Amino acid sequence: MPNFLLLESSSRNCSVAVCNQDSILSIREEASAQFVHSEKMHVFIKECMCESGLVYSDLDAVCVSKGPGSYTGLRIGVSAAKGVCYPLEIPLISVDSLTVLASQIFNEADGVIVPIMDARRMEVYESVFSETGEQLMPITAKIIDNTSYFNLLAKGKVHFVGDACQKVSEVIKHPNAIFHFDVEFPSTKQLKALCAKKFSERAFEDVAYFEPYYLKDFVAGKPKKVL
Repeated sequence: MPNFLLLESSSRNCSVAVCNQDSILSIREEASAQFVHSEKMHVFIKECMCESGLVYSDLDAVCVSKGPGSYTGLRIGVSAAKGVCYPLEIPLISVDSLTVLASQIFNEADGVIVPIMDARRMEVYESVFSETGEQLMPITAKIIDNTSYFNLLAKGKVHFVGDACQKVSEVIKHPNAIFHFDVEFPSTKQLKALCAKKFSERAFEDVAYFEPYYLKDFVAGKPKKVL
């Protein structure tokens, strides 16, 4: 039975787990507004490996959330994943963060699912899935206004998940719009099944050349003081 190390760092949630195809053996995660990935990622990996009872040579693959999402968080997650894959010569698997987010309510929602991750101001990263998990629209960056999702809402219930739910709910007022405020961030809890499927399909990334899926170019903030 294959064993996997799972890493999710595309949002404020720094999430690490070790699992096999049947169950999660250990998990650590912390969602913080301060983005603790640089301090916690490698600590969580060490703790999860110890708690799982496995050693690194027992791992068969590493699965990482590839984005879109936090530029810095994605860099940290992918770098950590490569750091494990290289010396062990094991496959790298990636899953986009919106699929990870939406999968928390696959087969539960009675309508389409729209994962929305905050991309600052009134912009979100989004996609559209059927209730069974089929991706109906590609990932895009979208500026939200009161006409957004009109076509989807006119057809039936639309289930929104993600940390952008609060700001989107203040603009989108429609009886078919259902906001799951409790489903904020992608988590390695959902990566297990997605990773196992890709592993069975041998859908592996090139460890040397793989890069996160940023979707938008990184824009550095202006310094507060000029020295």
